[in-house]
Amino acid sequence: MIEITDDMEAIVKQALLSFVATVNEDGTPNLSPKASLTVTNGVLYFADIASPRTILNLKRNPAVEINVVDIFQRRGYRFKGRALILPTTDDESLVIANWVRAANGPDYPVDHVVKIEITSITPLLSPAHVLARPPRSQDEIQSTYFQKYGLKPITE
Repeated sequence: MIEITDDMEAIVKQALLSFVATVNEDGTPNLSPKASLTVTNGVLYFADIASPRTILNLKRNPAVEINVVDIFQRRGYRFKGRALILPTTDDESLVIANWVRAANGPDYPVDHVVKIEITSITPLLSPAHVLARPPRSQDEIQSTYFQKYGLKPITE
């Protein structure tokens, strides 16, 4: 089993938006944004809130790739694997559905929960990491992108 590290979990939870790629019946790619990607007990899940094409594709072909990048850190991960659409009464499914509803309201639709059996994980690094000379620290990169987007970090 491939392990999701603490850093990977942190990126998933900080990024807020990920992209799930599936394969359409004609072999073309289908890319679907997800704000429901999460890690629970070391397992990657997402909720189907409004993605009937994604679910249809996964029922036919469970191959999936998920990209998640923290836009301020300019880094993330590519998760490849096989998707398993969980029964709505499954305990794992209920945990994820309840998490989505806790964040968005009790009537928020969760049509399916998808569990990912990961076959590979690859780091994603922007040119800000790999091409900068001299190399910049993660703090420098993050500061640059906060400025670029006109934001200030939250101080507690």
